[in-house]
Order: sequence, then C-alpha cells, then structure tokens
Amino acid sequence: MSSLQELCSGLPLRPLPENRGRWAGVPHAPVRTPDLSPEEEQLALRNALRYFPPDVQKLLALEFAQELRQFGHIYMYRFCPSIEMRAYPIEQYPCRTRAAAAIMHMIMNNLDPAVAQFPQELVTYGGNGQVFSNWAQFWLIMSYLSKMTEEQTLVMYSGHPLGLFPSSPCAPRLVITNGMVIPNYSSRKEYEKLFALGVTMYGQMTAGSYCYIGPQGIVHGTVLTVLNAGRRYLGIEDLAGKVFVTSGLGGMSGAQAKAAAIIGCIGVIAEVDKTALVKRHQQGWLMEVTDSLDHCIARLREARKKKEVLSLGYHGNVVDLWERLVHELDTTGELLVDLGSDQTSCHNPFNGGYYPVQLSFSEAQSLMSSNPAAFKHLVQESLRRHVSAINRLAQEKFFFWDYGNAFLLEAQRAGADVEKKGANKTEFRYPSYVQHIMGDIFSQGFGPFRWVCTSGDPQDLAVTDHLATSVLEKAIADGVKASVKLQYMDNIRWIREAAKHQLVVGSQARILYSDQKGRVAIAVAINQAIASGKIKAPVVLSRDHHDVSGTDSPFRETSNIYDGSAFCADMAVQNFVGDACRGATWVALHNGGGVGWGEVINGGFGLVLDGTPEAEQKARMMLSWDVSNGVARRCWSGNPKAYEIICQTMQENSGLVVTLPHEVADEQVLQKALRP
Repeated sequence: MSSLQELCSGLPLRPLPENRGRWAGVPHAPVRTPDLSPEEEQLALRNALRYFPPDVQKLLALEFAQELRQFGHIYMYRFCPSIEMRAYPIEQYPCRTRAAAAIMHMIMNNLDPAVAQFPQELVTYGGNGQVFSNWAQFWLIMSYLSKMTEEQTLVMYSGHPLGLFPSSPCAPRLVITNGMVIPNYSSRKEYEKLFALGVTMYGQMTAGSYCYIGPQGIVHGTVLTVLNAGRRYLGIEDLAGKVFVTSGLGGMSGAQAKAAAIIGCIGVIAEVDKTALVKRHQQGWLMEVTDSLDHCIARLREARKKKEVLSLGYHGNVVDLWERLVHELDTTGELLVDLGSDQTSCHNPFNGGYYPVQLSFSEAQSLMSSNPAAFKHLVQESLRRHVSAINRLAQEKFFFWDYGNAFLLEAQRAGADVEKKGANKTEFRYPSYVQHIMGDIFSQGFGPFRWVCTSGDPQDLAVTDHLATSVLEKAIADGVKASVKLQYMDNIRWIREAAKHQLVVGSQARILYSDQKGRVAIAVAINQAIASGKIKAPVVLSRDHHDVSGTDSPFRETSNIYDGSAFCADMAVQNFVGDACRGATWVALHNGGGVGWGEVINGGFGLVLDGTPEAEQKARMMLSWDVSNGVARRCWSGNPKAYEIICQTMQENSGLVVTLPHEVADEQVLQKALRP
C-alpha cells in the first residue's frame, strides 16, 4: 500500500507499478463509443503518452491502445494507486500550505470507493462525472499541491494540471475549468471524441470541482423537494401514507430512499443495476428490496394502509413499475401513487444513463457498445412508453415533476407526448422541480450550502451542527418573514434528522439550505470556533453548483426565468470570476452538469476557514456575492420575491447598488407599439 508521502512524489516510473487492470468486485463505467478514426486513435495515444518519458512509452503504448479500443478511453489503470482512497485528516498530507492539504482531502473523498460511482474510472457520480480524465493527472495534481506555496496558483484544464503559476496570497490557490469547448462544437457527439482524445472532460458539478460530499447533498435536496411538493400539490405537511415513486439508486439518485424515510412517506425506487441496489441496502439507506413486481405492489398497498415509513427498492426497470401502476388503476380503480419523478442519468441516455425496458441490464450494456444506433432506438422507444404510463396516471390525482436530469428533454427528443400548448422552450407538460417547487426558494437566496471538517473527526461535525442550528434559531428569534422562517425551520429539522440518520458517507460533511445572512453567520461562527479550539482543524465551505447563482441551465436552475435570458450564461461565469476576486480558495467553471453536455454552464468554489480574521473577511465578502449575484439576476428577470430580497439587502449594505426593473404599467402600450 502506498503512503501519502509516496502519493505526492510524482508519477511512479522507476519501477513502474504493476498493471492490475480493472478491479473485480467494484462497479465500472460503461464502455464508451467515441467512434474515432485511425488518425484520431493515434492522436489519443500520443496525447496520453505525453505524460511519460520515452523509456517507458513503448510498454505503455500497447496497454493504452488496448484500453482505448476495449473501453473507449485511456484511464491508465496501471497507475491507479494502491493506497486506501479516502479523505485523510488534513494534518497527514505532506503540504506546504493548509489550503493545498484541504484540496487533497476533498479530491481523495471524491475518489473514495464508498463515495464514487465508478472509482477506477475516476467517476464520482452521474455516470460520467469525472474527477480527472486519467490517473496520471491524479498523480501530478497531488505532487503539485504538495509543493505549492501561498504565492502560487495551480491551473487545471479539464483534468489536466497545466502547472503552478506565480500569484498572490489573496488569489485562489486553484482554478479549474472543465469542458470549456467552443459553443458551436459543444455537441454530445463531439464530446465523446474530445474526451477520448484526452483534451476535455465532463466534470458534472461537484465531481470535477472536488466538492462532492456523497449522497447526503441530494438527500437534503430531495427531502426539501418532496416536502414542498406535498405542500404544493397535495396541500399537506404530513406525508405519512403517501407514495412517492421514482427511479435510480446510483451516486446521486441513491439518496431518494433515505429522503423518503426522513420525510416519513413511502418511497418506491426502481433500479436496474443490482450492485447499486445492494450497496444502498447494505448502507441502510434502503429498508427493503425485491425483484418481484407482485411483491412490490402488495408491499406498497400494505404500507399505504398502515401509513408505514418505507423505502422499498425494486430491482427492475422503472417503466415496468409505472406500467404496472397503470394496470392496477385500470383494473381495480385504485391509484397507488401520489407523487412521482425520475432520477435516471438522462443527461447521458445512450451511454449508460438510461436503460431501456426491452433489455436486461447486461443485454443493454452489451448492445450500447456493439450497436449504439440500435441501443438509441430502444432507449427512445422506452422513453415514449415511460411517459405514456405517467400521462395515464396524471389523469387522476397524481403529480409528476422533472428532477432536472433532462428526462423530459430527452423524452421530447424521442417523440414522447410531453408538449405543453402555448409554452416556451423551457416548459413541458410537467414542470421541472425548479419551476414549481424550488424556484421560489432560490429567488429568496436559499440554496445548498455545505461544509467539510478536514480533521475527519465526527465530533467536529457535531460542533458545526450545533453552531448552525443555533445561528438559524437566533435568526428566527430576532424576527424574519414567514417564508424565510419556514425555510429555516425545515433546515433545523434537517440537521437534527441528519445526525440521527447517519448520513455521512466519506468526509465529515454537512449540507443545509440557507440564504445569504444564514451562510455568512454560520461561516463566521465556525471560523470563530476554529480560532478558539472548539473545532480542531480547518473547515472547507462550499456548495452544490446547483444553487442561487452558480448555474445557468434553461431546463433546470434557470427554467423559471421567463425574460428570454434562460439560455444565457452570464450569471454562472460572473459568479466564478466574482468568487475568485473575493477570497475563494479555489474556483471551478464547467460545461455540463445535471442536464448534460452543452445544456448548462455552472461553477463552484471551495473556501478554507482556518480561524484567522482574514478567513472571516473572505467568507463575509465572498458568500455575500455568491448569493446576491443570483438574487439580483432573478430580480431583473421580474421575480417579485427576488426583488423584495434584493431591496432589503441594499438597505442593509450601502455597498450594494443593483439596477431594479420597472414593470410595463399598461400592456396596451406593447400591443399598440407593435401593430403593423
């Protein structure tokens, strides 16, 4: 087993590590089909060999060529480290700066087999959310970070460490860009080629920015989404006895089972990959599993009658489950489901993100590489059946929403009946969860704020939980609007439930939805606790890119912006630059994430709190911008809640001056002006 010291010593070349190939017993990424020409294959091989001196290239060229042809990408399996991959306590990393050690802590968490979806292919979640493109890049970044000083910045080009460059102590220590392809060439087909060539990478959101905290993040988002769906669609606070049906138990979607248990409803989650289902069951996130539709329906009926809390994993295709629910409705008149969604990786539907109902899991994996065109045809046919079943149920008192995974977008492209008459390009027959459920929350400045205790000590996390709860309780006591109070109360409940439900997988991390005031106050409280010794080591602040300001995504985060700017990416790019200017330890900007390559621009940050006054000042300045940017954009697009929040923030901060929109007072002015 390697040591952390060896891990930071650069590429192991003399001697070369043993080539152990793909590990048995762990999930692996589907075979990619980049369809390279012979000239492009040579270029991919040449690009991979750039990392290695001439004396080892002959040996490596043969195995890299084999990887390219067998798996569609050069992962460099020989260089997959033998060390136990996990987030080690920060003091164990051999670094010259604490910031660098904190980044190492976060990188190794993203690649922890308990956290990562396909660890040997460097995929954290979402089927293709890469941390790096190959293992040589991992070794290089660890070496650079171990050498980096407070007057250097490490630059990352789509997984490739370009190098350390002179900068200043107040500059970011790390700047990441992933997938920054010229817009006219940012297509799915071009991506597969560019990734195979090793020149770009799909970092999803927090995979390529090193800020993933395991499925806890999406557990919280799902809890809030389903809770607020119950309020909006069913008019109730208590979801006992209500049934939520969905699909996916992978890196992100695996959270749905635990969310159902926390909310207190009945969650039925379909999953075609038995490995993923067993993993969630062994973790205790799934209460029960079955591969029988008959048993699934019988158990669902029983739980509804008794109002049990249940998370039931169905090992099978979700289309079969939806069609069986339709059958029960049509033959018995009984509607067995109240709420529904989907968390298959539909951003990547033809390469393992969506499995067609006509094939078994193994048959699908074989066909997607041997005959991609035939596989695509079956996927699109399956999507049409999928939507048809949902449409039948929706004729009753059943409510469905798109979870921002491009499900409705891909269903539309497949010819499914998802059109909404008179709608704009971002609207479908069913709303996205941003349009109906989470959009107003974003407009008030609430979003997925998170932190990681780099000591690795659960006691430090417990201290931060107490601090965050105390901050929110004090805010309520000081007086806040009813809508803000509701969000604070939901998050206080979340923190208390999170500890009870043992949500930590990997690093000692916590997430909650908070607004600008809450984020700043929590950051200040944590920084002061580090200074006083109540918390033993630095804490990394971060957030999901899926946030108030972090993402421009017309079919998800900005789908409720109706002034025509939903397809513009100024907000996300400005956020990336603004965070870098205001004290972030590292920043990242990505193409793709959530709804897929070419469909979204998003960014994130990491900010290390070390107990110093400088860290507090950076947190105050950067976190304020990181929220108010998006609220101001939503205000300008005409959102009344964002308008109210930004006006209040300007009153409290004389340094903030935002251009406010005027409404058109008389609609006839428009009509008269545009008459022929």
